[in-house]
Amino acid sequence: MATQCNQDSFEFHPLNQRQVVGRFDGGTITSDAGGLLLREVEKRTGIIRRFAACFRDHRAAEQIEHTVPELVAQRVYALALGYEDLNDHDQLRADPLLAVLAEKPDPTGESRVRERDRGKALAGKSTLNRLELTQEVVGAKERYKKIVADQEAVDRLWVELFIEAHAQPPAEIVLDLDATDDPVHGNQEGRFFHGYYGHYCYLPLYIFCGDFLLGARLRPSNIDASAGCGDELKRIVAQIRQAWPPVKITLRGDSGFCREELMGWCEQEGVDYVLGLAKNERLKAEITREQEQAAAQYQQTGKAARVFKEFSYQTRDSWSRARRVIAKAEHLEKGANPRFLVTSLSAPDWDARRLYEELYCARGEMENRLKEQLMLFADRTSTAFLRSNQIRLDFSSGAYLLMEALRRLGFQATDLAEAQAATLRLKVLKIGALIRITVRKVWVSLAAGSPYAHLWAQAWVQLQALPLRC
Repeated sequence: MATQCNQDSFEFHPLNQRQVVGRFDGGTITSDAGGLLLREVEKRTGIIRRFAACFRDHRAAEQIEHTVPELVAQRVYALALGYEDLNDHDQLRADPLLAVLAEKPDPTGESRVRERDRGKALAGKSTLNRLELTQEVVGAKERYKKIVADQEAVDRLWVELFIEAHAQPPAEIVLDLDATDDPVHGNQEGRFFHGYYGHYCYLPLYIFCGDFLLGARLRPSNIDASAGCGDELKRIVAQIRQAWPPVKITLRGDSGFCREELMGWCEQEGVDYVLGLAKNERLKAEITREQEQAAAQYQQTGKAARVFKEFSYQTRDSWSRARRVIAKAEHLEKGANPRFLVTSLSAPDWDARRLYEELYCARGEMENRLKEQLMLFADRTSTAFLRSNQIRLDFSSGAYLLMEALRRLGFQATDLAEAQAATLRLKVLKIGALIRITVRKVWVSLAAGSPYAHLWAQAWVQLQALPLRC
């Protein structure tokens, strides 16, 4: 059992003749001063403000101290800064730097109504919890949970932010689909065992265009990987085409999304696709000669060999028509490694090798985007209900979009232009600073020894050059 430590000083091994003594008496110090850059990003994108507008507040205005925009900002900034749990906020609520980020008028918290809250400008875990646990409809007798998330509005917002990030409409875009496992460890609603992953989990669906997150849908895992992706694509494609009517759209995904319903919809709507195709004996028989050629090349060179072939193929039952299939007959040290794709793209535009190596293989970059979701705690879906866990996923998505905007707008043409969220957090957000608050100013004295101060300053300069939105 852990014991409470009431010491004021902590002695460490001496440095030559000098004592080394630690004390928690440094005053108002934060470890997250770099978060000021995130606030500058918000001022130029309005990501958090517009996300907060997706919540309907049924509380009595005269009885609240924390507005919905303040609550949403507190939660999103905390996730970006590395605080995954609501429990963290019982300590964070006293951090004046986080209060500045959340736009609290009094970051010291000295003007709080109740004496026990003074010195704590921000909301505690119980208040923030209401953002997640409010039902779709607030009952007349409900006393506390009265802030309703509008999921349709959140879904529209992610696509709006993607569209607005482009000064000019692109000629073509590629949408990436992927599903991944989100392990659960309790009796959450929608909890099922997944045989492939070997544990109880959710099976969230993600849709990206490059670094931009367009959709994140939490789903139970007792479904096909492609379940529901048609509905998600219909709304996303419709919204994109409303803004950019001529844009050419190509859908990319692994074999889990190679389904007649999805391919048929793409063909009907003029959306191209390139999808992995699960191998079978009929497909492998089509490339017997090519596989032999690849094996012969490997024997001659000792290096991995690839031979490509394309042909028309139709399943016996599931496909409504024949489609273009690309085959990669590959031989590695471990032996034959055939792979197949199905696509609506034509041969004159994309020959077999180029389509596989340049277009399809580029979807591997989406794996990095999924890793970034975990860096921002998209897997912290530990509430009892699927709806509230979806809202948690939305908060993580908002934090990701804020970090992506920081990378894109603040660190373009720098050494951190392609840095992942965790790297940005470590190098430019986790900066210690002494905070002094006066009547007219909030002084933030950042650590002089920060090794990435020059990159931080570059980001500040680039952000200042952008117009304000809020």
